[in-house]
Amino acid sequence: MVAPALTLVGRSSSHFTRVTRFFASELGVPYAFEVVTDLRALDDAAYRGNPALRLPSLIAPSGTWYGSLNICRELARLAPRSLRLVWPEQLEDASASNLQELTLQAMSTEVELIMNDAPESALATKRRESLLGTLRWLDANVDAALGRLPPRDLSYLEVALYCLVTHLDFRHVVPTAPYERLRTFVESFGEREGARATPFVFDR
Repeated sequence: MVAPALTLVGRSSSHFTRVTRFFASELGVPYAFEVVTDLRALDDAAYRGNPALRLPSLIAPSGTWYGSLNICRELARLAPRSLRLVWPEQLEDASASNLQELTLQAMSTEVELIMNDAPESALATKRRESLLGTLRWLDANVDAALGRLPPRDLSYLEVALYCLVTHLDFRHVVPTAPYERLRTFVESFGEREGARATPFVFDR
């Protein structure tokens, strides 16, 4: 068997990594998976050279790609399947654009809360309130915003939102049960091939 030409560097417990794995699954792109074992490592070699000390990264014949959005774009260029994809720059409606922005902010805020060594600090309290306020806004606006997306097979916004909400459940950061519209979206979107193929697990 020929080894995949692509290596995805990340963690199976990472929502940013799951976004890329979701796209790879739906686009039919094979890859090898390299686990980052220590998220507190201070050497960029642990992240395959990413100077920001973050994940995921994609090692490809075209170069090394840092970050979920960059990686998803490269996967789409290499994909054997032709799908109608909607990217962030195609969101011209304010509600959909804000849904994208706040989803990505919430993903970063959640990581900061998980990694925080001082959970009772003023900064941690603000981050938690930021996350809760964002979730309330997302829940109130998700249906209208997604209804304004262009015709598509898949959008970066929907995948990111799905990975955010399911990761909150996986890591028990905040309860998601109060957000009924988000729960309905997750239940429906979770039927997709990409969702079934990329469950969150802790790498061993």
